[in-house]
Amino acid sequence: MNTTEENVIDVTDLRRVYAGGFEAVRGISFSVGKGELFALLGTNGAGKTSTVELLEGLARPAAGRVRILGHDPYTERTAVRPRIGVMLQEGGFPAELTVAETVRMWAGSTSGARPVGEALELVGLSKRAGVRVKQLSGGEKRRLDLALALLGRPEVLFLDEPTTGLDAEGRAETWELVRGLRDTGTTVLLTTHYLEEAESLAERLAILHEGRIAATGTPAEVTAAQPSRISFELPEGYFVGDLPPLAGLGVNGHELSGRTVKLRTHELQRAATGLLLWAQEVGVQLRGLDVRSASLEEAFLQIAREVREGSDQPVRTKETVA
Repeated sequence: MNTTEENVIDVTDLRRVYAGGFEAVRGISFSVGKGELFALLGTNGAGKTSTVELLEGLARPAAGRVRILGHDPYTERTAVRPRIGVMLQEGGFPAELTVAETVRMWAGSTSGARPVGEALELVGLSKRAGVRVKQLSGGEKRRLDLALALLGRPEVLFLDEPTTGLDAEGRAETWELVRGLRDTGTTVLLTTHYLEEAESLAERLAILHEGRIAATGTPAEVTAAQPSRISFELPEGYFVGDLPPLAGLGVNGHELSGRTVKLRTHELQRAATGLLLWAQEVGVQLRGLDVRSASLEEAFLQIAREVREGSDQPVRTKETVA
């Protein structure tokens, strides 16, 4: 974990309460270092956008402390705003302006703004500069949102669901752009529903559930708590009892569906090696063999299930999942 002096984003016991007493953010703490890409994950209503809005200085916390680049983003907005870029879930652009006119208008209120052409080139909208905003596709509007967030060459970039509406190619291009910004020292805080996006981009992440952090760490650390899987078809004439002792292979659970065996293990290499050596020894082929580590999606669903069922397990951190 970074020290406070090294943190670009520092959040301590943050709470947000809406009118009527609904507590959307319920005492969360995390930090993000310079040049780090940190992802906030969670189901709808988990508190992601409510948290990001507090970090952006759009609202005052009910309790707790936020520091962006050493400043309170709400009370010291003039010190923070010129140094951050914000991509909201929805931009709300004037429909009749062209893409270039929209960027030019935004640049007029942005310190040290990039040239309009450079901003559009970054997000692949150069050929759409003269098109009215109302004629853009949903994915193109997200690209325009990103262009405006990058206008001021931000030190800290907030991306709220940046690839919603993009096709696979557009998503991949956006990922490369975000990686490039991170590699040049931009600190990025990302919220996304695409778990593969977080797994691909984030150095660390936090999973929010009902306003609390349910797990935090690197993607590998968060997924490490979930078992890996091995599946294959039983060779003709063989039964599960003919396999080598599963406990001795580090297998902690199995299922049988027809002739297909599914094994669960936290010792993937040991289990897979033992199984393949057995197959070689008895001279059989394991058809349909599939060996894979747990995914972030599996970890996410399991964590949500545990919290929903009232599990008393503690918040998973680097120390508890490593």
